[in-house]
Amino acid sequence: MLAAVLHGAHDLRVEERPARDPEPGEVMVRVACGGICGSDLSYFHKGAVGDFAVREPLTLGHEVAGEVLAVAAHPEQAAPPGVVVGARVAINPSRGCLTCGFCRTGRGHLCRNMRFLGSAARWPHVQGAFSQMVVLRADQCVPVPPDMPYRIAACAEPLAVALHAVRRAGELLGRHVLVAGSGPIGLLCLAAARHAGAASVTVTDLCDPPLAIASRMGAEATINVGAGAERLTARSEALGGFDVALEATGAPRSVTSLPHLVRPGGRIVQIGMMPKGDIPLPVNLLMAREIDLVGSFRFHDEFNVAVDALASGRIDITPILSASFPLGEANAAFAVAGDRERAIKVQLEFA
Repeated sequence: MLAAVLHGAHDLRVEERPARDPEPGEVMVRVACGGICGSDLSYFHKGAVGDFAVREPLTLGHEVAGEVLAVAAHPEQAAPPGVVVGARVAINPSRGCLTCGFCRTGRGHLCRNMRFLGSAARWPHVQGAFSQMVVLRADQCVPVPPDMPYRIAACAEPLAVALHAVRRAGELLGRHVLVAGSGPIGLLCLAAARHAGAASVTVTDLCDPPLAIASRMGAEATINVGAGAERLTARSEALGGFDVALEATGAPRSVTSLPHLVRPGGRIVQIGMMPKGDIPLPVNLLMAREIDLVGSFRFHDEFNVAVDALASGRIDITPILSASFPLGEANAAFAVAGDRERAIKVQLEFA
C-alpha cells in the first residue's frame, strides 16, 4: 500500500509500505481522507514536535476517516455497535492500554502506554494513518452517518481537541473568552466556546486571512496583535479582563502575555505545544490574581462528542476546510498547509 512517510525534515516520500492483517479485536480501514495537523507540519519542517524527534521513517497522519474493510472477531469482546464491514468511520487515533489507572478513571489520554497514531513520542515510533489502509483496535472506530462526507468526519479529531480544551476551561456560559491563535485548533476552540454558551469570543493572530475566517465563524472581535496589540489590551480593559483565555499558538510570547489580559480569578488553558526548552512565566501575577493555569492535552471521550456534533450539524467546521490533494501530491499539500495566508485545514484524499 502507498503511504506518506517522513524520513527527516523536508523529506516526505509517498512510497510502498507493508500492510498487515488485523488481529483478533482489530479492524482494517480503507482510509478515505486525512487532515494535515500542526504536529504533522512540525514533523515535516523540523523533524520533531517539541521534544519528540523523528528517529526512524514515520508515516504521518492521525486526523482520518474511512471505510471498514475487515473485522477480526475477538473471542471475548465484540466490536462496538456499527463497526461492521462497509461502515463509514471516524478514527480515534488514541490507543490507550485500557488497564492503567488513567484509562480506568476516564483520563485515558494521559495513559503512559498510549500509542497515538503518527507519533515519535515512543520508540519504535507509532506509525500514522496517511496510508491507503490502516489497522486499528476496533474501539478506535466510531461509526458516522453514511451521508457524512469523509472530509467532515476526518475533522472529529481536531474538534475533540478543542472540546477537551473548553472542558478544561470550566463553565463558559455567559463568559468572555479569548482565543490566542486562529489556526485550525484556535478556530475550533472558537466554535466549541460558542457552542458552550460563551457571551463573547475574541480571537487573535498575527495573520489577517485566518482572522477573517474567525469572523465568519462568529468571533465578536478579531485582533491582529502584530499590527495592533493595543486593541487587545483595550478590549481586555473594557471587559474587566477576560474570564478565560485559550492559548492555541504555542508561542512563548503569547503565553507570557495572557496573565496580563485575564481577570483576577480567571483561567488560562494551555493547548499549544511550546518549543523545546523552558518558558518564563510571570508567576507572581498568576499568584496575586489567583489565575488558574491548566494544561489541555489531546482528548478522551470528547472524540465521540465531536462525532455527534458534526453529524448533527450543531458545530459547523466547513469554514476551516481550505483544500484537498491526492496522496500522490502530499508534498504539495504540505506546502499549502504551511502557508497561513492561503490555508487553514488541508486534507489528503486516498481514493
